[in-house]
Amino acid sequence: MRTRFAGPLREPRILLGTVLTLAVVLLALLGPWIAPYGEQEIVGRPFTMAGSFLGTDYLGQDVWTRVLHGGRSVLLISVLATILGVLIGALAGVVAAYARGWLDEAVMRSADVLLAFPQILLALVVLSAVSQPTWWMIVLLVALAHIPRVARVARGVALTYVTRDFVAAAEAMGESQWRIAVSELGPNLVVPLLAETGLRLTYSIGMVAGIGFLGFATDPGAADWGQMTNENRLALLVQPWGVLAPVILVAVFTIGTNLIADGLGDLAAKGTS
Repeated sequence: MRTRFAGPLREPRILLGTVLTLAVVLLALLGPWIAPYGEQEIVGRPFTMAGSFLGTDYLGQDVWTRVLHGGRSVLLISVLATILGVLIGALAGVVAAYARGWLDEAVMRSADVLLAFPQILLALVVLSAVSQPTWWMIVLLVALAHIPRVARVARGVALTYVTRDFVAAAEAMGESQWRIAVSELGPNLVVPLLAETGLRLTYSIGMVAGIGFLGFATDPGAADWGQMTNENRLALLVQPWGVLAPVILVAVFTIGTNLIADGLGDLAAKGTS
């Protein structure tokens, strides 16, 4: 008994969200090869319209070039953190739902403890304790913020299936608990978890950009969308593009992933109705 759903790209929101998301991703991936100047090249006086069409930043570097160079690290860290958080959270949720009893209580209470702490503050406390944050530290901290939320979603969905006949039949055939969790429960979680992954990715890019804005970028001299908004915020009224350009791209990516998540959520609801 598996969840069935229509082709995702037939859903207008998923199609639009995919177009917006892929546009930002391609811009970030191809940006360094199409940038008109070097990443740290000075092209004019600070906060003027020298250089390309978006002018210069606080050091006189080309804003458009910095935007093209600054998305790859933010998106890569966000994607890795989302994948790690969703995988661990989904596994924890399915195990808790299937095992029930004390293991279920232990997993869910641990999730409650993690949810009690504001994740951005927890990340800042950890990052401020090291001299220079590394990319893998930020990945782990952002993933940690996702795990309890994804575990709750996975557990809630899995609980609707653990008492079904196909699970009982698999148990009667002597299949291992791990195989049942993966091969029987797993496929029914795909669409809900894809929807949750979209929401988690939205949260990831916001958190990673926020960490960069607060001065914890992995490379202080490199272009970074979050760091750019902090570096150029004092001249927002004079030369706004140093702030607006990265913010607009983050917003477009966020809208795109949210549209995909909403569309997948609707498909999940239709498939289980």
